[in-house]
Amino acid sequence: MKIVVLDGYTLNPGDLNWEGISQFGNLKVFDRTAYNDDAILKNIGDADIVFTNKTPLNKSVLLQTPKLKYIGVLATGYNVVDVVAAKQQNISVTNVPDYSSVAVAQFTMALILELCHHIGSHHLAVKEGDWIKSKDFSFWNYPLIELAGKTLGIIGFGKIGKATAKLAEAFGMHILVYNRTVYSEFESDTLKFVSLNHLLQTSDFISLHCPLTTETEHIINASSLTQMKPNAFLINTARGPLVHEHDLAKALNGEKIAGAALDVVSAEPMAANNPLLTAKNCIITPHIAWAPKEARERLMQTTIDNLKGFIEGAPLNVVNM
Repeated sequence: MKIVVLDGYTLNPGDLNWEGISQFGNLKVFDRTAYNDDAILKNIGDADIVFTNKTPLNKSVLLQTPKLKYIGVLATGYNVVDVVAAKQQNISVTNVPDYSSVAVAQFTMALILELCHHIGSHHLAVKEGDWIKSKDFSFWNYPLIELAGKTLGIIGFGKIGKATAKLAEAFGMHILVYNRTVYSEFESDTLKFVSLNHLLQTSDFISLHCPLTTETEHIINASSLTQMKPNAFLINTARGPLVHEHDLAKALNGEKIAGAALDVVSAEPMAANNPLLTAKNCIITPHIAWAPKEARERLMQTTIDNLKGFIEGAPLNVVNM
């Protein structure tokens, strides 16, 4: 059995191993595969099993891989695979749910805390000698914000949204949730389900944790940004296209909102002309919320379990049944 990993580097840059997968067949791991059909087909070859993280597997590719029987997505989101075409070709597709919920919630709070304290910028100021030259024992270059009593609006209340709410409550924050389904059992004195408009208009921080769908694409746009308070902050650790980037850049540069912290953008790696690169009060990190070693170890183990289940006729986490 031939097994190919098309883009293994982000999951395993060298601190994990592929032994759990190689036990099932002849394994070939590519660190990266160019995002074009010719390169993808060349690397797939006559493989029976293919793993992909972000390398797209469209209908055209799948029609030219007659031996392929299984695609394992090394992530939770599986929009990189044409799952309808895969089903038509009798190719099973699996994903890895809930491996990064704790990590992403933690990173969300890290971004919120950075917006509140600008620790990185103050550290650089000290290194550059500003404290040595200071006439006072203490100084700050940005307003400093205390979280207790502030309102966090969470858009999307899956596992990551729930984990983020739990952490935010520990900081003394009030939580507003907008979600397609209302889970009344989670409501309390500090957590309420509300309409999107109410969340936008009353939250001090708004954090995106919803999936990318036709309904949620550009859920943050000129209209929604206008509803936000001028001292509010936006956080996105979910999917880049949830945000209309030109609208956000315009709002930031016009000081219509106080700032933003983003771990994802619409095109990754980031394009040099992305308007958020030069936007005011905008913190950007390179899609790393998911990437602590502990989370990647969980991802790898579930990937192994998914493949084992497929081979043994007891499939797990199939997304195109």
